[in-house]
Amino acid sequence: MTVETYQPEPTENQTTTLSSPQKALHQQSQNHSGEGSKIGFVSLGCPKNLVDSERILTQLRTEGYDVVPSYDDADMVIVNTCGFIDSAVQESLDTIGEALAENGKVLVTGCLGAKEDEIKEVYPNVLGITGPHAYENVLEQVHQHVAKPKHNPFLNLVPDHGVKLTPKHYAYLKISEGCNHRCTFCIIPSMRGDLDSRPIGEVLNEAKRLADAGVKELLVISQDTSAYGIDTKGKTTFWDGMPLKTNFLTLCEQLGKLGIWVRLHYVYPYPHVDNVIPLMAAGKILPYLDIPFQHASKRILKLMKRPGNVDKTLERVQKWREICPELVIRSTFIVGFPGETDAEFEELLEFLKQAQLDRVGCFKYSPVEGAVANDLPDPVSEEVKEERFHRFMALQQEISTSRLAKRVGHTYDILIDEVDEEGAIGRCFADAPEIDGLVYLNDETSIKVGDVVKAKIIASDEYDLWAELI
Repeated sequence: MTVETYQPEPTENQTTTLSSPQKALHQQSQNHSGEGSKIGFVSLGCPKNLVDSERILTQLRTEGYDVVPSYDDADMVIVNTCGFIDSAVQESLDTIGEALAENGKVLVTGCLGAKEDEIKEVYPNVLGITGPHAYENVLEQVHQHVAKPKHNPFLNLVPDHGVKLTPKHYAYLKISEGCNHRCTFCIIPSMRGDLDSRPIGEVLNEAKRLADAGVKELLVISQDTSAYGIDTKGKTTFWDGMPLKTNFLTLCEQLGKLGIWVRLHYVYPYPHVDNVIPLMAAGKILPYLDIPFQHASKRILKLMKRPGNVDKTLERVQKWREICPELVIRSTFIVGFPGETDAEFEELLEFLKQAQLDRVGCFKYSPVEGAVANDLPDPVSEEVKEERFHRFMALQQEISTSRLAKRVGHTYDILIDEVDEEGAIGRCFADAPEIDGLVYLNDETSIKVGDVVKAKIIASDEYDLWAELI
């Protein structure tokens, strides 16, 4: 199998957009009759935005609209935008412009939609603009410009779990909206509001529907996953005849009973995160934590308004690994934050050496319009940011290479994502789709996408593994 080495480093033009939505839309459009009103749809941004797209698409399909992944012959185009970082904003604006040029009738929704005036300034002829998770408003705008189909050929074809923009074997489960934190580099709360947890029964019903539909892996997401239920003060509700508290631990316990992979993303390192590690050790949920630590200097973390006791962080990581030796930790960091000194960057490198994190992404600090950090003194030059970025990634590459080499000789369950004439590509428990590494099974063409197979790791490099079936 021809291997393209996985590269986790952000490039100058990197955005948060995933590749799965476009693939899924294309596949779904091939199965449609083409008789309904056609809505072109473009989904940009992160998994949280992808879930918003899925909800809009589910309602469109329920009402009989034919959703297509192109501008051709579409009666209207909806662009679900991202506004998290400058490159994502530019990608969103470019896509809106392209849709207008190719089709002419465009609705804009998503995070960038929260900045309506900015969009209108560039593209005054868009038909409508809504912010994130404004599902009903999007549908109302569609109805204004494209009438509901009188005959609904899809009414009985929309699955119970709704329309998904991921392969059939994994799905994102969004448990809340918004965030109560005010990190100085982030503008998400101004776009998506404060924390708003979904009722635990509603989340578990969705999770069960997905599991019943054949989903093998749930990726739990939100702006702040471990804060789940804090806004409701842990309200007790009934689900399936059981009284359940609306909190992070209870949700993880219940999801762990589904018998499928459960992977936790965007976990803020609250003390109560410690309580889910035994569930991982017991095999109830995957031993995988996605925790954006962001930095290791106490002063920089304070400027970021992030948790700042790095010594305790290292102690907790060590304790977690004692309880659950298989635990994989993914994180992201920012280099070149305003005021970051050479000594503070060295602190960050030292933290990497001690923490030995498995999967790490790095971003060079970039001012985002509306972020408090823009006004901090002593900005770091682009040249210094670049140099620190490469030093950071070179060190983490060494760590990743070493940690993956220890997997050689071990046997794991591999969830298959892709099969072609050269073999299969999958992931083990340590790898989230589209952001982590891959497991290659050369010449294995008889297995199918969505299969879970046992395989022995026979080789590794900086980011990926190679295996052979047992």
